[in-house]
Amino acid sequence: MPRFSGKTVIITGSSNGIGRSAALLFAQDGANVTITGRNAERLEETRHLILKSGVSESHLNSVVADVTTSDGQDLLVKSTLDKFGKIHILVNNAGAAVPDATGATGTDQSIDVYHKTLQINLQAVIEMTKKVKPHLMETKGEIVNVSSIVAGPQAQPDFMYYAIAKAALDQYTRSIAIDLIQYGIRVNSVSPGVVATGFTNAMGMPDQASQKFYNFMAAHKECIPALVAGQPEDIANIILFLADRKLSSYIIGQSIVADGGSTLVMGCQVHDIKQMMGL
Repeated sequence: MPRFSGKTVIITGSSNGIGRSAALLFAQDGANVTITGRNAERLEETRHLILKSGVSESHLNSVVADVTTSDGQDLLVKSTLDKFGKIHILVNNAGAAVPDATGATGTDQSIDVYHKTLQINLQAVIEMTKKVKPHLMETKGEIVNVSSIVAGPQAQPDFMYYAIAKAALDQYTRSIAIDLIQYGIRVNSVSPGVVATGFTNAMGMPDQASQKFYNFMAAHKECIPALVAGQPEDIANIILFLADRKLSSYIIGQSIVADGGSTLVMGCQVHDIKQMMGL
């Protein structure tokens, strides 16, 4: 029997990238899946991909909604309950590094960018968690948040608001994990490094430039020691692991880093120490 048979999962930001891959894997492993995103065309691509894999329409709920709005959140919860009756798993995947319209980075970014960045990466997670909590209490369910290695401890001067939001998300994950485990709800997160998705496109980077970025990162061991950019399914498989209580039942409030080794190196480590010493 598929391991998520009879379970219902909501995956925010599932019209592309990691969310799309997670939705496909959950559905193929027996789950009822609510997919959602703001872009109706991309969401339909996710829906078609899942149905094409052999999953029945009866196991899929597709909702065009903005998860940063109260109405969008309510629609996600209500439509999921209306179709499937219960909620067992919440995957808070929606997130973005919001670019400044003027091209500013660092301390020159506007406060408006700060508010928008925290709204999608942190506030929406908090609000969805609060709204789904009573239903997860009933099913003794799971929450998996998608964070990022930009949370630290390395500085992120160009997109500091995004880094701030993810650092706060990590603390939120730890805190609610202890708050909610008393109700049988288990909370964890995954922190991806460089993953080839539409993330850079959302930042305003065209396809060709995005590919150059990923190629550069993968070609430099000071960026990714594994010398390969991650793929959405690399992170999606970790999400499913954290949502599977049989496999990860004793993991509470942790974040699994999946970054090809990026956070384990410093710039000086890519140089040969013997050459540094003139030996």
